[in-house]
Amino acid sequence: MIEKEEINFERSILVGIITKDQDESKLKEYLDELEFLTYTAGGEVFKRFTQKMDQPNSKTFVGTGKIEEIHNYIVEHNIHTVIFDDELTPAQQKNISKILDCKVLDRTNLILDIFAQRAQTSYARTQVELAQCQYLLPRLSGMWTHLERQRGGIGMRGPGETEIETDRRIVRDRIALLRDKLKIIDKQMASQRSNRGAMVRVALVGYTNVGKSTLMNAVGKSEVFVENKLFATLDTTVRKIVIGNLPFLLSDTVGFIRKLPTQLVESFKSTLDEVREADLLLHVVDISHHDFEDHIESVNEILKDIKSNDKPTIMIFNKIDAYTPEHLDEDDLMTERTSKHYSIEEWKNTWMNKVGEKNAIFISATNKENFEEFRKKVYEMVREIHITRFPYNNFLYPDWDHLIEEKED
Repeated sequence: MIEKEEINFERSILVGIITKDQDESKLKEYLDELEFLTYTAGGEVFKRFTQKMDQPNSKTFVGTGKIEEIHNYIVEHNIHTVIFDDELTPAQQKNISKILDCKVLDRTNLILDIFAQRAQTSYARTQVELAQCQYLLPRLSGMWTHLERQRGGIGMRGPGETEIETDRRIVRDRIALLRDKLKIIDKQMASQRSNRGAMVRVALVGYTNVGKSTLMNAVGKSEVFVENKLFATLDTTVRKIVIGNLPFLLSDTVGFIRKLPTQLVESFKSTLDEVREADLLLHVVDISHHDFEDHIESVNEILKDIKSNDKPTIMIFNKIDAYTPEHLDEDDLMTERTSKHYSIEEWKNTWMNKVGEKNAIFISATNKENFEEFRKKVYEMVREIHITRFPYNNFLYPDWDHLIEEKED
């Protein structure tokens, strides 16, 4: 096993604020997630700085006293990177960088960096680069002297054009080039989707790191990359799956996250088209995560944004093997019993069994626990869509119970 000291982690600190819209407990959840993002990107968090404010300081995000405290900590502990939980304005980023004299990132910048690390195919790399350029353009300042001069210097600069204006022009040209490139790939992918015929399409959706790829491997016996880090999968994987005797297409899509950068939603449009064109969604949820209900809400918001929130959906509560309710001492009369103390059986009797006519399944993709129930539910819903599309073929695909009886015979 590799020791932590052997890996070149970037020494980092996190900064967040408590506001009327974001209380202390909510901020802690966001900073926990930000720390996981930092680890995924190759950083190690040494300290968190928080401050209670009505609204972010327009110049330095946090107050002058807090920024000075952060600066002193950076100097004393040799910190390389400061990461803010919310997106900084170009002016804030410039001012903070000048005061702290170290690398300053925000949540959006960090997510873009992780996407850049994870992008494997030419298509994913193009999508990520477009998002990075869109993020970078309004933040260009004199410090961006490293930008490659992709167009010749002599005769190409206008009268009195400054270096920053040249850099902006380079980035704008690059954005235009990447958009053209994506349009070509989008047409190719649309053509590929149309060539798949009229087979029922099922898409795995969910928050990042909930086990979608593990589930796809378990169902399709395929080898999709799996890792306990955020955004392990960026490229959409499509597999032909057969459950019982019924074939359909299953796609694994990029994971969602709270405060998902708008640049990524735009540049990953075609990846999200797999969700838009799906006949059935499998919404995978990590029930072992203490904040899974917020994750569901975040995913539903993004589905609403891409106009896919009205599709038939099966809620799949994964990782039941890792779920442990908080212990509540029966003699403790002061602590109120809440949902965090629920057992899996108690969760099943809540709103979960009312989702889409009881379309809620509790499984462990790793251990294949309750997998037969999962297969039955998917079979029945895919069969229903298939029969609607091909009414004359319904005799080929009996209901699950009859199918099992036929196999036994």
